[in-house]
Amino acid sequence: MAEDPSKKSYIFGRQKSKKLSQRQQQLVAKKLPELLLDPKSSISPDQIWSEEKPLWLEIGFGGGEHLAAIAAKNPDVNFIGCEPFLNGIAKLLVAIEDQQLENIHIYNNDARHILNWLSQSSLDRVYLLYPDPWPKKRHHKRRFVTKETLALLARVMKPGADLLIASDIGDYIRTSLLALAKSDQFSWQPESSADWKTPPADWPGTRYEQKAKREGRVPTYLNVKRI
Repeated sequence: MAEDPSKKSYIFGRQKSKKLSQRQQQLVAKKLPELLLDPKSSISPDQIWSEEKPLWLEIGFGGGEHLAAIAAKNPDVNFIGCEPFLNGIAKLLVAIEDQQLENIHIYNNDARHILNWLSQSSLDRVYLLYPDPWPKKRHHKRRFVTKETLALLARVMKPGADLLIASDIGDYIRTSLLALAKSDQFSWQPESSADWKTPPADWPGTRYEQKAKREGRVPTYLNVKRI
């Protein structure tokens, strides 16, 4: 029987770089297990989150600065952060402890596993910020925005929910828009160029975004609606 492509892991390369600090090591050992999601466990999403509160997902949160900032601004929202890179997870754990954030859960593997696990129409917002562009043509199939992943997102996003995509790579935006145009479950309808040149009003930004601007790359912001 062929393996379901939506359940495969698409994690490539290293999942850890430099050595963690002593504090980070302690948080990974003690705090992370409390926040870690396991789609293979017998616990269902409905047992973790109440339908009374919105549920937002950030796919690939990097160092966690954006996720921590929006979680602090929105204490009445539940958050899931997906990130396979241990150093980024450790940085987020420090922010969670320092800011006493109590509304974040973490998944440390491929976000597609979470999309398969979540209940239908459970997400109110999804962030995909500066994903790996996989610039080589032979690696384009590794890009996150595809027909298959959009179908997974459509299942778990509520009608009217926002899919916020940001990238400083023009070709990534181009291929994302091509994939979105082929989907009848999402709509991107900008009224002017400001809609894709200007971040949302409450946008805290990311370190990668700052680096891109310093190096002369211009970010593009897509606010896509789940139909």
